[in-house]
Amino acid sequence: MNGFENIGKILIITGFVIIAIGALLILSGKISWFGRLPGDILIQRKNFTFYFPIATSIILSILLTFILWLFFRR
Repeated sequence: MNGFENIGKILIITGFVIIAIGALLILSGKISWFGRLPGDILIQRKNFTFYFPIATSIILSILLTFILWLFFRR
């Protein structure tokens, strides 16, 4: 039965991740500062735009690490 418990946990976590991504997509228009944090690189030239969200990536990584730590701690 242990195999079914692991599959159940994985399905629940996958569902929470999908819900969180959906909520972020819905709220993305209301959170205008997200993705434009100090530390994000934006270079605009005449026919060229380069955007690299370093600070945003670090914050997302910290949040996801914390959430996964909460789910997988024993």
